[in-house]
Amino acid sequence: MIRACIFDLDGTLANTLESMAYAANTILAQFGLKQLPVENFRYYCGDGASVLVRRVLKDAGDEKLSYYEKMEPLYRELFRRDPLYRVSPYPGIPGTLKELKELGARLAVCSNKPHEATKNVVAGMFGDTFDAVLGQKPGLPLKPAPDGALRLAGELGVQPGECMYIGDTHTDMETGNSAGMITVGVLWGYRDREELLKSGARLLAETPGDLRRIFLS
Repeated sequence: MIRACIFDLDGTLANTLESMAYAANTILAQFGLKQLPVENFRYYCGDGASVLVRRVLKDAGDEKLSYYEKMEPLYRELFRRDPLYRVSPYPGIPGTLKELKELGARLAVCSNKPHEATKNVVAGMFGDTFDAVLGQKPGLPLKPAPDGALRLAGELGVQPGECMYIGDTHTDMETGNSAGMITVGVLWGYRDREELLKSGARLLAETPGDLRRIFLS
């Protein structure tokens, strides 16, 4: 029996591509490096801010990552100042979350985005809908390590096998599978069906409404 749903944030609950691209390109411009298309951020994100900054710098022409030590804290600072800039929930997500709550589901967010930014984005878009929120913290391994997902299961008072782990990338599917959870790959996010299936998605959701059906099945 499924009792809880643990969601990834970027690309699963919210479209944050323009937010990430704006922050990164603002800093790249300060360094005189080339601007990068918004769509590229589908593949830069998912493994934490530090990895994103490295990927961005390499594609912007800084192969030796000469600007990394300057850019990484600036990138985090921009999100700290305005984490909701150009961020919006995917259509259907707010309603689906409400339905899941009404069905008795415990809800949580597990993100590789810095913890304070994760909390601010979730609270700004969804209020107190979620029972627990966890982002990147010192000493907590990033996804795909299962530590964060397992910590959240403990906070929610459920067993890992009673959790749906919902995300849009291979990182999420590997996280959920490592934690012993039921992995659900969403097809409205940043990656495609092939990546999700190859990385072990047990189920796929084409629309947010499918999550209600899966929860009840």
